[in-house]
Amino acid sequence: MADPHQLFDDTSSAQSRGYGAQRAPSGLGYPAASASPQAAFLADPVSNMAMAYGSSLAAQGKELVDKNDWEVQYQQDTPVAPRFDVNAPDLYIPAMAFITYVLVAGLALGTQDRFSPDLLGLQASSALAWLTLEVLAILLSLYLVTVNTDLTTIDLVAFLGYKYVGMIGGVLMGLLFGKIGYYVVLGWCCVSIFVFMIRTLRLKILAEAAAEGVPVRGARNQLRMYLTMAVAAAQPLLMYWLTFHLVR
Repeated sequence: MADPHQLFDDTSSAQSRGYGAQRAPSGLGYPAASASPQAAFLADPVSNMAMAYGSSLAAQGKELVDKNDWEVQYQQDTPVAPRFDVNAPDLYIPAMAFITYVLVAGLALGTQDRFSPDLLGLQASSALAWLTLEVLAILLSLYLVTVNTDLTTIDLVAFLGYKYVGMIGGVLMGLLFGKIGYYVVLGWCCVSIFVFMIRTLRLKILAEAAAEGVPVRGARNQLRMYLTMAVAAAQPLLMYWLTFHLVR
């Protein structure tokens, strides 16, 4: 029975049985977070957004790696133009890199009080002579090992001319930070051009051997592999040979 002196009914017990049973209080006095994904996201939106963005970025990176097979696209047995395919060789970067390399070499010689038109011309002709010898040596080697490939002389000039980009970076870092900067940047560029040449020429030389049905451990296929390795290994050596005297 209700107390006759009580003015209002005590409803705290009913609320605790009804409403309070639905929300269990947490340690801080706030309702505990629900186990649903929406409640979890609202509880910590920053970390969940970062996790979702990281997962999306990782998935996109994996898809890009899987698709990047470094193969040149063809249209009716004709290679696609470089402006439509990033893997297609072009002469714009090698030509601009060669000219820039000559200019950077002149700058390096000028900072060392060794500049002269004759010496700058000798630097340019030396680099051009080494490039010509490389192309001729590769063409002769391809002929001797009887490789049927779609590599042209222009393609070889383009692939071999990419090393001038790393040479420019090495010389500039040498001018700014001395020999330590030169060796660090040039070493990284040498590794990059080595991997690039291996993956590029492998598609052009070794892939032709697989299409011809040559055994993987056959003598001819091993010669092609050695040729690919030799061309790739020659790039870092020439990068160092053509730049080491420019940094002091």
